[in-house]
Amino acid sequence: MQRNGFGHLSAMNKRKSCALNVVKPSKTPRTDGKTHVQDEEEVDEEDGVQQDHSLSSSSAGDIGVIESITLRNFMSHHSLGPFKFGPNVNFIVGNNGTGKSAILTALIVGLGGKATTTNRGTSLKGFVKYGESSADIKVKLKNRGNDPYKGDIYGDSICIEHRISSDGCRTCKIKSKIGHVISTKKEELTAILDHFGIQVDNPVSVLNQEMSKQFLHSKSEADKYKFFMKATLLEQMKRDYIHIKQTKALTRDQVERQEECLKDLRQLFLQKKERYERLSSLDDMRQTLEDLKKKMVWCLVREKESQVEQLKEQIEKEESDRKNEEKLQLCQNKVSTAEKRLQDIQMKLCTLREEQEQLAEESHKMKEEIKVKTKAQKNQEVVYFRAENKLKQLEKEQCLLQERIHKISNGSGRRSHETEHAQHLKKISAFKKQLEELETESSALNQEIKDKQQALFKGREEYDKLSMEEKNIQVSLEFKLKRKKQLMASRSNRLKRFGDHMPELLELIDKAFAQGRFIKKPVGPIGACISLKDPSLAVAVESCLIGFIKTFCCDNYKDEKVLQGLMSSYFPKGSRPQIIVCPFTDRVYNVQGRGVNHPEFPSVLDCLNVENPVIINCLIDMRSIECILIIKDHARARKVMQGSTPPRNCREAFTAGGDHVYYNRSYTPDKEVLVKYLGGDPEAEIRLVESELENNQAQLLRFQLHLSSVKEDIQLMEEKLRSVIRACKTNQQCINEVKASITELENIEEAQAEDISSLEEDIQENEQKIESERKNVKEARDELKNHEKELININQKYKDVKNKMEQLSDETEQLKEEQVKAETVCSKHDQTMKVLEKKLEDHQANIQAMKDELSLREEETRDCEAKAKEICPVRQQVDQSARSIDVEITRLRQKITTQESSHGDKEQVIREYAEAHSNYKSKSSQLRDLRKFIDRLDNIMIDRQDRYKSLRRSLSVRCKLYFNNFMMQLHCCGSMIFDHVAETLSISVKPPGQERNNVSDMRSLSGGERSFSTVCFILALWEITESPFRCLDEFDVYMDMHNRSISMNMLVALSERQHLRQFIFITPQSTSHLPKSANITIHQLQDPEKVAEEE
Repeated sequence: MQRNGFGHLSAMNKRKSCALNVVKPSKTPRTDGKTHVQDEEEVDEEDGVQQDHSLSSSSAGDIGVIESITLRNFMSHHSLGPFKFGPNVNFIVGNNGTGKSAILTALIVGLGGKATTTNRGTSLKGFVKYGESSADIKVKLKNRGNDPYKGDIYGDSICIEHRISSDGCRTCKIKSKIGHVISTKKEELTAILDHFGIQVDNPVSVLNQEMSKQFLHSKSEADKYKFFMKATLLEQMKRDYIHIKQTKALTRDQVERQEECLKDLRQLFLQKKERYERLSSLDDMRQTLEDLKKKMVWCLVREKESQVEQLKEQIEKEESDRKNEEKLQLCQNKVSTAEKRLQDIQMKLCTLREEQEQLAEESHKMKEEIKVKTKAQKNQEVVYFRAENKLKQLEKEQCLLQERIHKISNGSGRRSHETEHAQHLKKISAFKKQLEELETESSALNQEIKDKQQALFKGREEYDKLSMEEKNIQVSLEFKLKRKKQLMASRSNRLKRFGDHMPELLELIDKAFAQGRFIKKPVGPIGACISLKDPSLAVAVESCLIGFIKTFCCDNYKDEKVLQGLMSSYFPKGSRPQIIVCPFTDRVYNVQGRGVNHPEFPSVLDCLNVENPVIINCLIDMRSIECILIIKDHARARKVMQGSTPPRNCREAFTAGGDHVYYNRSYTPDKEVLVKYLGGDPEAEIRLVESELENNQAQLLRFQLHLSSVKEDIQLMEEKLRSVIRACKTNQQCINEVKASITELENIEEAQAEDISSLEEDIQENEQKIESERKNVKEARDELKNHEKELININQKYKDVKNKMEQLSDETEQLKEEQVKAETVCSKHDQTMKVLEKKLEDHQANIQAMKDELSLREEETRDCEAKAKEICPVRQQVDQSARSIDVEITRLRQKITTQESSHGDKEQVIREYAEAHSNYKSKSSQLRDLRKFIDRLDNIMIDRQDRYKSLRRSLSVRCKLYFNNFMMQLHCCGSMIFDHVAETLSISVKPPGQERNNVSDMRSLSGGERSFSTVCFILALWEITESPFRCLDEFDVYMDMHNRSISMNMLVALSERQHLRQFIFITPQSTSHLPKSANITIHQLQDPEKVAEEE
């Protein structure tokens, strides 16, 4: 307790020069929330410490002062320095833009200060010169004297190098005098600054231009008081004392809690003492316990023997049970009958196929014969029409000859013969010329018709092809829309992946099972009962199990019949999910000997996570998943399966792309296989389907537009073709008319040249031709009728063959249905036979297991009997059961334990009594010491608080005096009023000649007077505090020459009094009036223009 209570106090560092000596501390440790309590002897020693600042250590000027500073790419300057500072007074002089304030800013940053402390930016990256990647700062501190920081490691100086990158990051390297990197940690830099008493964030140590400008007229009185407290380290002492009080309160609370614990220890001590005084004997109860243990071991022997007898009876009963063998024999007979019926159906199918092949061959021959007969009929039609046309022509010529004879007989002679002959020749010439033009036009039109017919044929082919593709896209689009609908529905219910009505079917199954309609509740669909260990194998596993994804499992045929009835409410007869009947078991089949075991690739069985053993057993029976490998790569799968030595017990393999590989062949899907049922993320599938839908819809729209365009082109081509055909027909009519006119004119000429006798001869000859041609027309007509009759007969025969083929096709379809049913019956009987064989194997294995268990039980009985004889050689006659004996033993043990816990054996009781006595005595002593310590700490803290107040009063009085003395040098009247209760500091300044004026507002002063007042206040704080170096930036910027001269003299005089301290003053004004002294070092910075000229 004492150690724990004092833990907080002992962690506080003792601090020299922290009480009265705070006026001139040689070190200023940073506040870390911990404080030490000094002993009374140390407090007495502190009373003798002198408060005068002139009694500083002789070596203080060699510790912590700045030797030099070097800048590169810092702010707007490419390179500044190195600036080697003197040990006492240093003036940095230069115009605006030469880098004066940059040196002071770099000093703060280089010693670990934040960017906000400099009042020149909010981020370090703002200090990197524009266009550069980093900025470097190198600050070197002295480390000589009586109290150097790790002098054996760093030597006489410590070099601190900072690099600031353009992204605001900075790195620090702390080097020794010889340039070795000692550390890169911020904690080391903090320790160095604490050792030297450097506080870069304290304006008393480093006062920049902005702070000096705003300090007096913009700070509140409370902020000025805090500034005074921080500069004199009184604030840190105050926080330390508050922390000590809080720690003391916590310690007092712990003491009070431990006093409560002490009461419990006293009570425990009194209890142990009472037990020590009341020991008693427990031999009788222990002897009774030993007797019960002997009875217990022989009771266990008797129960073992009883178990052996029961097991023998069970083995005899199981061996006499022949039920499974009889069922298997009956099932084998059913399988034989079903296979025989299937063979009969297959034979009938073969016979029907042969008849169909014969009829198909005969039909083909008849079709060819019909083509020949049709062609002959058309040829005969041509012959008939030619003969008929020739007959008509001859009859027309006959009429013309008769008319000629009539004209010649009754004509007026040859009066105008020559004139008509000339006219006829002229007309014939004109008609022949017109005929040539028409025939040329006819050839061109025929060629155009051929070209347009060919283009039209190609257009129709393209239209048919596009129509087929459009139909395929529409089918795919409808399928994807249906798939999207299923996936959208599966968001809320995954079962809708297996069909829109699958959730309702499962609810109906649950309801029917609750009503007792099922002997055992069906399991399914199988796809909903399985999950994958590796989702990347989903395509392979789904391709393997695609026929069983929607399958249900039933324990018996009665349950199958009930399930079929339930399915009929949601699924039509041809599209119901498959039902497999297999007796349900609680254990998965042992496939160790018959399954594939590949060292590199898993089987389908290895890829599945299935809780229900019925599903696994069903897939083993129906799909042999233990013999199918999953190999992701197709080439690797073919190499493994179709190599010289395929894996043992492996039937087939599937790849990650859905390829199906056997030992002698392989199948690859036509298009990419998508996961439909076993996918894990429906949202991803929905996005994929939506993307495919968009592509299909866009593709369908393109096809429809293309189809519309092609259709319009075809219609245009058909219209043009019809127009050309009409023109061709018109042309042909014109040709026929011209030919007829030419023939008529030629006949007229011939008729005029001949006499009547020759015409009469021609008429007779033409009459003979007409008779002959009439006979030809009759013969052609008769031949045409014969051809038509033959064509009708052959068409009738072809129709009869077709009818017979359709009849055979119907019979074949019926036989196929019977074959499917027979195959289903065979499959069911095969499943049942496998189940019965499995049951028989399990039955025999069960008998063998019982025999093995019997041997084990007999061995255990012998061992148990041997152990019982070791405990008690004489067999005990026991009437009680082992349970009742065990209850009695437990009760007696509890009683003994209770007695031992209340009394215990002698040694244990003595030991516990001694421990309780020692704990109580030790805790009492600790609490007593802690109470004394807290009382002593109270006295010390009261004394320290008094000394703290005395020190605060002394420092405030000294600060007032120094401030008034400095203000008097400007002939001003100044005063400082400290209110330590309200924690405020009020400063009032009256310019010369206004001493009696009541107005003392700082804002009524001129800029130079306010700057001088600031300098006076800072000098007053410098007089009562200490730091290795002090920096003052542009303190004289608003002063006139008189005030500036006084200020400079005051600063130089102060630096001479504190010649072991380093001062750095930054001013844009001239320093020519300063006295010549070895203690004053002036750094004149060149203007930027001059630097550019030199470069």
